[in-house]
Amino acid sequence: MNKDSMPAENGAEINQPMTPQEVDPQQKLEQLKELEKGGLTANPGDRIDESKSLEEKAKQVAVDAPDITGDHITVPTYFVFDTPEGEKKALHHVKDAEEISDMIRMARMDEDGNRIWR
Repeated sequence: MNKDSMPAENGAEINQPMTPQEVDPQQKLEQLKELEKGGLTANPGDRIDESKSLEEKAKQVAVDAPDITGDHITVPTYFVFDTPEGEKKALHHVKDAEEISDMIRMARMDEDGNRIWR
């Protein structure tokens, strides 16, 4: 298991795209088509769809584009966390920003790489 993957509820691994090469090409095409239509008030990748499974949310990308410095930035729409209770939770990068910050502050690693919750 790499640093960007974790077991899902059904035991399968959840992989979140963190580089442009890991973004599903079909997702890129669908977002591009929506952007070309115009009239959007939000990036198609930012949209919240509660009907999606945890695995689908983990793969959804909000940003997959070069920034002003020329670096290519990839930002998942949802960040998937293992909670202290042992459940998995998908937090939306905008709507749940405060909770994401709280989760990051709570989760720490010891010198052996084990997660310790405060």
